[in-house]
Amino acid sequence: MKCGGTGDVKVATPEVQQLCDQLKADVEKHSGENYNEFVAIEYKTQVVAGTNYFIKVHVGCESYVHLRVYKPLPHTGKPAELSSCQTSKTKHDSISYF
Repeated sequence: MKCGGTGDVKVATPEVQQLCDQLKADVEKHSGENYNEFVAIEYKTQVVAGTNYFIKVHVGCESYVHLRVYKPLPHTGKPAELSSCQTSKTKHDSISYF
């Protein structure tokens, strides 16, 4: 990983799915959609004063969204938050910084 850059793509873990589950309502509000499926597929991280997660989420059929989630350092006691969301993504779209 480059200093300040994102790491390699990894298969989504239960922790990443939990982040997605916690922020699903925020993603739906941002996108104006309601998702029956919301399954984290893969992700990258970037260490900052906490961690940025860039997550590819399958939302049904051939549709995907990319999320940027900021998770503060544990000592802050603050929850993870949705920083940004990209819609109209496909299975083959790579995750990149946004």
